[in-house]
Amino acid sequence: MTDPAQAPAPSPEASPAPVMAPAPRAPFFRRLSPVAFVILTLIGVFILYQIVAGGILLVLVGGDITTDTVGVVRWSTVIGQLLFLLVPTLLLTHLRYGKILEPLRFRRIDPLQLLVVLVGILALQQVLQGYMMLQESIPVPAALERILIPIRQMMESMLRILLTVHSTGEFFLVLVMVAVVPAVAEEILFRGLVQGDLERSIGGWKSALVAGVVFGVYHLNPFNLVPIVVIGIVFGLIVFRSGNILLAMAAHFLNNAIAVLAVWIGVADDFLFLAPQGAPPASLAAMNTLVCAVVFLALMWYFIRITRRPVQA
Repeated sequence: MTDPAQAPAPSPEASPAPVMAPAPRAPFFRRLSPVAFVILTLIGVFILYQIVAGGILLVLVGGDITTDTVGVVRWSTVIGQLLFLLVPTLLLTHLRYGKILEPLRFRRIDPLQLLVVLVGILALQQVLQGYMMLQESIPVPAALERILIPIRQMMESMLRILLTVHSTGEFFLVLVMVAVVPAVAEEILFRGLVQGDLERSIGGWKSALVAGVVFGVYHLNPFNLVPIVVIGIVFGLIVFRSGNILLAMAAHFLNNAIAVLAVWIGVADDFLFLAPQGAPPASLAAMNTLVCAVVFLALMWYFIRITRRPVQA
């Protein structure tokens, strides 16, 4: 009988190999490529905000914005921006990154950078005002003009009703609707999530350009498409260079707040720094545009100098 103590030990080759547990699969939104994630995000938010929230608003006001329904429109717009634009964007950011503030690039504001950005936006507004005067002077075919004029008049009429206020309380509500909430919600979506994710794929400058174009198209205003795209690109470059979305929010707020303030105090639509009473001659409008363009470009050059160098070219 064999002594168990003398039994040969099993060879290492006979030992079973340890079974490795499969690596957990990454969540769906983290597996998507930046381009796929951005497309899915834009489609989803567009459906929620423009179609669902817009449809609810049309039902509430009976399909027409009048002085009798303007209060409902204002409150519905604020609530819609929060529930159907901001909340989905924050949720998608968390699903994508597992956190919110860091990927959206919330940082403490540098006072010098803020000053340069805000003055630059004021100059850019004047440049874009000059462009709009030029655009309106371009003749269009009569058949197309008969289609475009009623649409433009309807959009301007609705905007005028929304922005016209008769009390301080109304003014602050409109300011929240037009400037505060869009500055936060739209910047988080376009510069925070969309541009931030695209930077991982195509770099900062290109992502700012793409996000700016999408920002302009999203507003569904063909008459102001070029100015909205330009200002969206500028917001994107501000975030890319500074790494701070709060600067773009401040610039966005100022840009929109000026429109509310202008209607409240009765400033002419064609207001220019060199012609504050409106209706400027073409030569003065061109000079105003040129001077403000030089100021804007100089400020943006200085902004690039005082901000960090981009991580990606």
